[in-house]
Amino acid sequence: MKNFNLPDLGEGLQEAEIVSWHVNEGDNVVADQPLVSMETAKAVVEVPSPFSGRIHKLHGEVGDIVPVGDVLVEFDVGGETKDKATVVGDVVVGKEVVQEPTGAIGQSPAGIKATPAVRALARRLKVELGVVTPTGADGLITAADVQRVSKIFHDVEPLEPLRGVRRVMAANMARAHAEVVAVTVMDEADVDLWPKGTDISLRLIRSLIAGCRAEPSLNAWYDSEVVGRRLLKKIHLGIAVDTPEGLFVPVLFDVGSQPPEQLRADINRLKEKVLDRSLPPDELRGNTITLSNFGTIAGRFANPIVLPPTVAILGAGRTRQRVVVVDGQPAVRRQMPLSLTFDHRAIMGGEAARFLGAVIADLELAD
Repeated sequence: MKNFNLPDLGEGLQEAEIVSWHVNEGDNVVADQPLVSMETAKAVVEVPSPFSGRIHKLHGEVGDIVPVGDVLVEFDVGGETKDKATVVGDVVVGKEVVQEPTGAIGQSPAGIKATPAVRALARRLKVELGVVTPTGADGLITAADVQRVSKIFHDVEPLEPLRGVRRVMAANMARAHAEVVAVTVMDEADVDLWPKGTDISLRLIRSLIAGCRAEPSLNAWYDSEVVGRRLLKKIHLGIAVDTPEGLFVPVLFDVGSQPPEQLRADINRLKEKVLDRSLPPDELRGNTITLSNFGTIAGRFANPIVLPPTVAILGAGRTRQRVVVVDGQPAVRRQMPLSLTFDHRAIMGGEAARFLGAVIADLELAD
């Protein structure tokens, strides 16, 4: 037998989800024949067979998440020698639940306190102790606590594991929350002078470029290991795109050198490829700053999330008419709310404010 392990799919990701098998156990395959379709946060990738042989065993079913390096397929390749690595003893795969040994009341590494009897009750009722709010002395989870959560679970949908894009997004959000020292400043731009039919996305990109030229420090990457930043000359703009599968951030490269018509064509192309999951991985990484035009859906102000190594993201809310003071008199004007989140480890408040001021000044121009 010879094992084929899930390879690195070239996107720097540590796992992928099985979408569909193209072969069955017992099939004979040839080298480069598609074996399985795997979904990552970036795309659906076909994994080919590395050699010819007969499929002895498929590891995993549709929907399973497989870490890079884990066995994906066992091959019977005839005269090939077995792998040198061996396992001592028999490995038995089954559905039998292994019970935890009885022990004293104590705090687990995850910070959960419960008696062995309560833990057994939680297993029987299929309640994760991590979601139970303890009411016992000194944070102890009681049987009543477990039973209360069990009753709640009867009225909710079954647990839905996050997969694909949403799974990676959750991990990225947790990383950003744990690492970035995020601060958000908010303001509004008066866009009443814009001519009818103005392309909002292109105006936002132009204004963001103006902001980066006024304060280049926001177009940068921060290295938390060495506590330093790299200022970048070219602006590679990540555009947040909402899809049913999750949030994608395709990249418009070197936006400062592109004419408006080329930027519009690139935006349309990126959105189409994101929706049909055909965008190459290289166009989903390498951004130096991010733009989120969430106002096309709803919302005025927000706290956009900065994803390392970038240090800033500009969010644009829904434009609407408001009564404001113009030349000392009340007037109805179109106002665009803006939210700039920046990593305070790399950016000072004054730098962020000057960036936002330059963005607003450009947005308020008539053309």
